[in-house]
Amino acid sequence: MCGIVGFTGNSVAAPILLDGLSKLEYRGYDSAGIAVRDGDKDFEVVKAKGKLKSLIEMTDHGNAVKGTCGIGHTRWATHGEPSVLNAHPHASDDENVVAVHNGIIENFQEIKEKLSKSGYTFKSQTDTEAAVKLIDYYYKKYNLGPVDSIARAMMRIRGSYALCVMFKDYPGQIYTARKDSPMIIGVSDGQTYVASDVPAILKYTRNVYYIGNLEIAKLEKGSVTFYNIDREEITKTLTEIKWDAEAAEKGGYEHFMLKEIHEQPKVIADTIKSVVKKGRINFENINLTDEEMKNISQIYIVACGSAYHVGMAAQYVIEELTSLPVRVELASEFRYRKMKFVKDSLVIIISQSGETADSLAALREAKENGIKTLGIVNVVGSSIAREADNVFYTLAGPEISVATTKAYSTQLVAAYLLAIGFAKAREEITDERYKELLDEINTIPDKISRILEDKERIQWFSAKVAAVDDAFFIGRGIDYAIGMEGSLKMKEISYIHSEAYAAGELKHGPISLIENGTLVIGVNTQPELYEKTVSNMVEVKSRGAYLMGLTTYGNYSMEDTADFTVYIPNTDPLFAGSLSVIPLQLLGYYISVARGYDVDKPRNLAKSVTVE
Repeated sequence: MCGIVGFTGNSVAAPILLDGLSKLEYRGYDSAGIAVRDGDKDFEVVKAKGKLKSLIEMTDHGNAVKGTCGIGHTRWATHGEPSVLNAHPHASDDENVVAVHNGIIENFQEIKEKLSKSGYTFKSQTDTEAAVKLIDYYYKKYNLGPVDSIARAMMRIRGSYALCVMFKDYPGQIYTARKDSPMIIGVSDGQTYVASDVPAILKYTRNVYYIGNLEIAKLEKGSVTFYNIDREEITKTLTEIKWDAEAAEKGGYEHFMLKEIHEQPKVIADTIKSVVKKGRINFENINLTDEEMKNISQIYIVACGSAYHVGMAAQYVIEELTSLPVRVELASEFRYRKMKFVKDSLVIIISQSGETADSLAALREAKENGIKTLGIVNVVGSSIAREADNVFYTLAGPEISVATTKAYSTQLVAAYLLAIGFAKAREEITDERYKELLDEINTIPDKISRILEDKERIQWFSAKVAAVDDAFFIGRGIDYAIGMEGSLKMKEISYIHSEAYAAGELKHGPISLIENGTLVIGVNTQPELYEKTVSNMVEVKSRGAYLMGLTTYGNYSMEDTADFTVYIPNTDPLFAGSLSVIPLQLLGYYISVARGYDVDKPRNLAKSVTVE
């Protein structure tokens, strides 16, 4: 959620830090700050409440702050209100240690009480200040250097954290450590970078190290040394990030979200091609064999937010194509369930970042119980990618907008491919059906392109309904799962109260909320459920709803019911969600634009939820 950037090298640090922080704005924040050091001079710390532009102006775009080593931070308030005082970086009493921190330190009150008895004073309300002063305490008590003091602090701290620390006695050096919060380190041309996410340093290098859980790294100009928590030096291998810097820029679009909506045909095609070779699905790169798929007896899909909605849609597809029972679980609930796992089951964890805290905890819970795990993730080398038994990488590239679009769509197509792969390996579909499904899945990118060509109609409709206070999405089966995603898109970026309901549940309470002018979006792409869903749409319209219908070409009778109809190309009903979600993404986007909101950085939200 918060953002971290660090740099040590031969260039002026502040502009690099500010540029990196600007690339992390999508993560969500309410204050920002940097600490820079010029040789062995004192630290210069500058902090500001609000948007990053305030910090940029205070430092004359970084030019007023001298020095070639520094750390920066954008803060999302957890402990303590948004303020300059609570903004990072934080320092020890004598400014011997300066640090920034992502995560939550659960026992910070206990640490504060201990340090207060040792003479430390506390200025802020943050948990971070306790960590900084604990490191300083061990540094002075044992006099064994930065790595030792950080390692001792890590053994005392409970919770999650990514830390970047600078010591007065060690100019030109930055020390990092992490537990359950992401951190990457890049080296290029004698300069070293550290950040909490790839886009911050993509402009400077694509060769990165992933620092592991409970590990420490010492950053110097052009080099990195890694240590485990026992202070033993360890080796790491470089990973090349395939994304290029241009992929993380807007490319002429008004917002990242609109750009990423338009990238979906390409990234879906790339994801399909990654496992479909010569007309057959090949899971060799995922390290999943036919024999393993035959022996699975139960699937659990665990995820949060939009990834959870992917799981809901995937459940229908997997259960229709195979005999496998599927349970879809919210990761934040799953991790605390006292449940007995079915023998020979598979837990599929879906996460764009591969760092989602609840999903990562659920994966670890499954592994502790001896259950096979498979991650569907977008970020190579992320925690879930490293810890899962098998990994299916979606090839969405960098997704900057907080509201996911292309990552969701690549996760959905990955789930289709897994469903087809399981069905074929278990001999539960014929060769003809297998070929038919693969032929159809390859048409999805072109069909999405056709939908995007007609986006102006949705833009017009969005402007017409932008002033509504409430919206409801209804559908059955896969359409209900897609409606859940459409509803989330609307509420998270346009701030309209929005709910999704299974259409058959309307009479069990939700229909009482329908009144004149209430916006209702009926998603209706499943032939076997079409007439039933139309009946539900008629019910809400008779009670005053303003009705949008979303269906496939050929169902022109929809216009007799809906006030506005959107059509998508025909496809196998199992894959209709990949097409029907596109108009819903556009609807949420254009309504947000019409209401004048910041589409890419909606209030109170962050791209990657790395704390509980």
